[in-house]
Amino acid sequence: IVGTECGGSDACSGISANPALGVASDLVVREGGTVILSETTEFIGAEHILARRAGSPGIRRQLMDIVAASEDGARRMGVDVRGAQPTPGNMAGGLTTIEEKSLGCIYKGGTSEIREVVGYAERPSTHGLVIMDTPGNDVESVVGMVAGGAQVVVFTTGRGSPTGNPIAPVIKVASNTPMFGRMEEHMDVNAGTIVEGVESTESVGRRIFEAIAAAAQGEQTAAERLGHREFAINRIGPSL
Repeated sequence: IVGTECGGSDACSGISANPALGVASDLVVREGGTVILSETTEFIGAEHILARRAGSPGIRRQLMDIVAASEDGARRMGVDVRGAQPTPGNMAGGLTTIEEKSLGCIYKGGTSEIREVVGYAERPSTHGLVIMDTPGNDVESVVGMVAGGAQVVVFTTGRGSPTGNPIAPVIKVASNTPMFGRMEEHMDVNAGTIVEGVESTESVGRRIFEAIAAAAQGEQTAAERLGHREFAINRIGPSL
């Protein structure tokens, strides 16, 4: 079971790292594995595109329902996320709206049929591509997928989010070469070669797939070598 995550995204994420991870996701599914696509808030504006891949009308309804509930939760806090980009880091990275980020985010799941929608930290009951209803917060989302059975997580980033996990290895994929150069010790795969035109999306996707296999066999990721063990769980309601 492979969890997918993106954080600290930039304008390159949706054209390099995320599509390459989508290629790797399709390879995992093709080999009989399970891929979890998370971050419900980052489906907003692209949920209708994901819904076309639902394996049944019931799964389609579940997907649309969790997106609507996520958006309603933001509205109750007085925030309308449509047409806006509420994350300062994403704005600094060149993203303009939540829809723009969502269109890049959903690439991580590849092209496979959606087989199931599960709740936060719920274990998938089937193989293939599964949607997990998680928040957009990177650490909370990763922990939810690991609690749901993900043995390896692939985390794409354009800004260089140095996130790990205390239980499962986290493979970090850089969306652009300048950031990869600055934070090479934190990164495992450079997808910036796609932007530069020196490598295809399929080639980088194959490298990510190979990194997943290597991590599953015990090869340490950069986050493990550096001791990154971030942990947080999703909470409902106010906290002081």
